[in-house]
Formats: sequence, structure tokens, C-alpha cells
Amino acid sequence: MKTDIEIAQSIPMEPIEIIASKAKIDTKYLELYGKYKAKVNLSINNQLESLSNGHLILVTAMTPTKAGEGKSTTTVGLVDGLSRLNKKTIGCMREPSLGPVFGVKGGATGGGMAQVVPMEDINLHFTGDLHAVTTANNLVSAIIDNVLYQGNPLNLDPERILWKRAMDMNDRALRSIRVSMNEPKAIERQDGFNITVASEIMAVLCLSKDLEDLKHRIGRIIVAFNLEGNPVTINDLRITGSIVALLKEAIKPNLVQTLEKNPMFVHGGPFANIAHGSNSIIATRMALKLADFVVTEAGFGSDLGAQKFMDITSVNGQFKPSAVVLVATVRALKLHGNELYENLKTENLDALEKGLPNLKKHTQILSTYGVPFVVALNRFSSDTKAEIEAVQKWCENNTVPFALNESWEYGSAGAETLAQKVLELVKLPNQYHSIIDPKAHVSQKITKIAKTIYGASSVEYSEVALKQLDDINRLNLNELNVCIAKTQSSISDDPKRLGDPTGFILKIREIRLSVGAGFAVAIAGPIMTMPGLSKDPAAYHIDIDQQGKITGLF
Repeated sequence: MKTDIEIAQSIPMEPIEIIASKAKIDTKYLELYGKYKAKVNLSINNQLESLSNGHLILVTAMTPTKAGEGKSTTTVGLVDGLSRLNKKTIGCMREPSLGPVFGVKGGATGGGMAQVVPMEDINLHFTGDLHAVTTANNLVSAIIDNVLYQGNPLNLDPERILWKRAMDMNDRALRSIRVSMNEPKAIERQDGFNITVASEIMAVLCLSKDLEDLKHRIGRIIVAFNLEGNPVTINDLRITGSIVALLKEAIKPNLVQTLEKNPMFVHGGPFANIAHGSNSIIATRMALKLADFVVTEAGFGSDLGAQKFMDITSVNGQFKPSAVVLVATVRALKLHGNELYENLKTENLDALEKGLPNLKKHTQILSTYGVPFVVALNRFSSDTKAEIEAVQKWCENNTVPFALNESWEYGSAGAETLAQKVLELVKLPNQYHSIIDPKAHVSQKITKIAKTIYGASSVEYSEVALKQLDDINRLNLNELNVCIAKTQSSISDDPKRLGDPTGFILKIREIRLSVGAGFAVAIAGPIMTMPGLSKDPAAYHIDIDQQGKITGLF
């Protein structure tokens, strides 16, 4: 059986100008990055402004295994499936982070016959957007330490520097560091790194509507407190213009194609467990004007990606999903039925049955938002007929729409049934609403998510988090939305609590201000904003030959 990269390399691509023409994008708006990639100049929005929006389809999932359950594969398959039914469709996906690419989870371009190409380029550097975000982030850090070195004219409190450095790699050794050691005149202090996709710069890039909005959001980011306890912003550092200059290309959406030659925007890359988890608002809004159907994804399970899409992304972007696809897999169901990970390829109807409460919980989460949804069972080759029928029967008994997705093996033909279901869903009544009251206190917003979405009984704050809530009150920042960072492996904040845990206490250890993004990030449980590598990372298995052909990349 061919690997994903072998499949991707075996199918010729169309020049990106042809893909742009399918999306009705005039070549005058294209900025080419080789033959098969292009950025789309934002000036196209002037001609799109008067057009009506197409339907927005959100792809989310049940609580995943560590390998992921195929949201990207389903997203790409659905784009191809809708196109197969002669619906003008554009996909929107996040850019892969090099952290998971060289780690365990892999890239983010789909798989099998449902991929976005050129997959090697997209997974490795792409058009440089993540590098731009990394550089912008670290310019802020460099300026902060230079201010301290140059006599500290801003009166910064070295013990209350909020801003961390960033890099796009899983490197646990950098979670906590000391900087300016053995430097004469410098102020030594504690610091650390986030992975780039957890940087507030990435969140701001993905939530901004245009360059002007980006500049406004960047300027108001709080990076530290001074010795009087007042916030210090990027505007105060006098580098807002420099930061935005570094991001002037990164803000433009990237256009690529599926294996079946359908247009796909791949732009922005926040994780959903430690950030808000969806591609850029700019790409989504552009696609909605260009297509009748736009398929996008939100990371990890519906408790993370979908919740944040409904309560953060949609609110900021001023759009709403017409339907939701909830990706489920036999292997994830068995994992939540307490089957060992190494045994997930073996038929086990008892474990599958015990894992169904997790799927049920995710259907309840989506019902909370009032948007029609369908369970899409992403079929793996190890799934048996009996296991597939058990999931379908559960959906029928619970009056939940069901579709088998076989796009990994068959491409658009394997997603046609799912596409038909989506076409039915968009005709149904849609009562989309956010569950967040913008006027509620930040702590009330956290409690609302904890109880309504996760099923927690209460919320407990560390002493550090309580002091940070005091800062939020003192600075009159209770209008901030909330983005909870927690494990993707459980609906709770404990990765070992599988299925549908209830009655637990959500423990908030830290609350980070992301004023530019418009939310406070509540760090729950043991989640880290700088992941680590496994004992056998994917980096051990990637190679390149003398002709430049890459192997081992999934």
C-alpha cells in the first residue's frame, strides 16, 4: 500500500493559475510561489464586498486518539465530494506546524486520496508564514530585553514580563529558561518559549479582518507590567509598525489544490488545545464570497475546536456555520471503551459500545449551538463490517444523521454520501448562537464553558490564576472572551479520563492575557504551550535523495 506522500507525488498537479480560475480568482490578484502555490492579494476583497456569502461547513471530531481521526482527510474529501456534485466549493485549512510534523501526529494535509498538495511544501515551511510569525514574536522579546538593558526607560518589572519567545518545533527543554545570564549591565530573568502556533501573534493574524485591524490588534497586545503595576503594550514598545511589516505577506491567504484539482486556502495555524484552533478569518471570508460552499475545520474534538469556532472565530468573523460534520472513528470509540492503543486495529464490539458515550457527548455539545450536524464515520482499513454497523445503528437509534466517509481510499467518490447529507443539512433550520455572554465576567465565561461544554461540576483556580483574575478586574478587561487551553485527549482537563467524564473540577492554573486577540487564555490541567517529542518522533524516518525527493513524510 502506498504511503500518503507516495500517493501525493504520483498524481500530477495543475498550475495554480488554473486552480485560481476555478475559484474565479483573476490572475492579477495572484502572487506566485513557484508553479503550484500562490498568495492572494487582499485587494481582491474590493470586488468581492458586494457578493453574498456561500454556506460554511465546519468539520470537527469526537475526542481523538494521539494519531488524530482524520478531520483534514474528511475536510478535503468533502471539498472534493461537493465539487463532484457540481457545487462550487473551496476548502479552508490551517497551516501545519513543524512540531507535529516531526513529532507523532504528522502533518495536516489530509491523507490517502483526500490530500492537499504539494503536501511536502505545505508541511515543510510552505510560504514562510509561520517563520514570519516566529520572527515577529521574537522581535518583541528582543526589544523587551533591550529596554531592560538600555536603562529600562519604560520602568518594566522584570518579574512581570508576560511575553514569551517562540519557535515552531516541539522542544520541551525551552519551556523554562534564564536569559541575559553573564551579560554585563543586562537584567537576568526567567523566560520561556511557546510553540509558534500558541503565540498571540498567530491568534491575532488569524482573527484580523484586514491589515488595519491587524495593526490595531498588534498594538494593544499587553507584553508586561511596569513597576507601578500598569500594563505595557507593543504600542508602548514602539514596534507596532515593525511587527506588522514582518507580517505583511503572511496576512495574505495561500491558495493550493486538492489531489482532484479543487481550490483550497491553507492559511494560519493556531492549535485548538492551546489556542483558538481555526484558519484565518481573512481566508474564510474570502472563500465565502467566492464559493457556494466553504468547508473548514477546527482542531481536535468539538469541546475544543468547535467550541472556539462557535464562540470566538464565528463571532469575530461575523459568519456562522450552516452545518457541522462530526468526525468519528471506530478506533477512537474503542479507545474510549478502554481498549489499549496497540490493540485498536482488532475488532472489539464491547469496547466500541463502551466508547459510545464519548460520541454522544460530542453530539450534545454541537446541539448546544443549534447548528444541524452529521456524524461522519471515517473508515479505516482495519474497521470491520460489524463495527461500522454498530456505529450506524447507534446513530439511527439516537436520531443522529450518519454517513460513512471513505474519501481516504476513494477520494470524492468515497465522500459523495457525506456530501449529500451536508446538502440536506443546509436546508434545515439553523439556530446558531454563541453560548458566551460578552458582558459576563471572565470567570463566569470560564464556568459557562466548563459546565455547559465539558460537564464539569465547578472550577478551581490556583493562587496565580486568582491574582491574574484580580489584574483583569483592575484593568477593566472583563469584556475579554475566553479561550481555554486544555488536553485534547479528554473532555475534562485530565488526559486519562476517557469517555464522558462528569462531575470533575476544572483546575485553572494560569490565565494569560491576549488582549490583541480579544480573549484571556485559561490554562487548565497539565497542558503545555510548548509540547515535547516522543521516544520515536517522525523526524527519525524522514529522508531526501539526490534528486530532492522526500520520503518518510507520512
